[in-house]
Amino acid sequence: MKVGILIFDKVDLLDMGGPYEVFLTASRLSARDGQSSRFQVSVLGVTDQPVVAYGGLRLIPESTITEARNLDVLVVPGAIAIDDVVSDTDLLHALGNLVADVPLVASVCTGAFILGKLGILDDRPWTTHWADVNLLTPKVKGEGRSGVRWVDSGRVVTSGGLSSGIAMALHLVDRLAGRHLAVRTARQIEYDWDPELGVIAEDTA
Repeated sequence: MKVGILIFDKVDLLDMGGPYEVFLTASRLSARDGQSSRFQVSVLGVTDQPVVAYGGLRLIPESTITEARNLDVLVVPGAIAIDDVVSDTDLLHALGNLVADVPLVASVCTGAFILGKLGILDDRPWTTHWADVNLLTPKVKGEGRSGVRWVDSGRVVTSGGLSSGIAMALHLVDRLAGRHLAVRTARQIEYDWDPELGVIAEDTA
């Protein structure tokens, strides 16, 4: 499965790096068992130029959003300065065209604000960082959930803050490739994963 992870200026590193490591590790474990790699992970930018993550680390996209083809999963991370991100019309335009063709869209932390701006959270349950649920609630028509690590509403999966993106990515491995691989992946990265700390809701799309 092809997984694209969005990056942009001011992106939170753990938001994008956590899921990146989960999918890479799941693929490595599959290959170690003599199977094909379950996930092909790429990093996407609005352009092919480096972006500067929160804290100053430079990241280089492997391809642009418009060049992305046949993605199975798209992960949208968040940022502390999320208002600046959702004001980026170039990002929103390119991303809006992409998400229409991706079967499964996930967000980490305040990445939910980006999905909300695109109307993707309307009429479905969602979550984001616990400190931001009340801020996002008046901006979307869906139902915000607090106190959970992730919410799976079918085509859209949202997670809480920062390390919750790792929990959500492990849930996606569980959903797409099976519980056994998800548990092995969590153990390999030494992450204490509890699959019961999320919410599975009916897809309303």
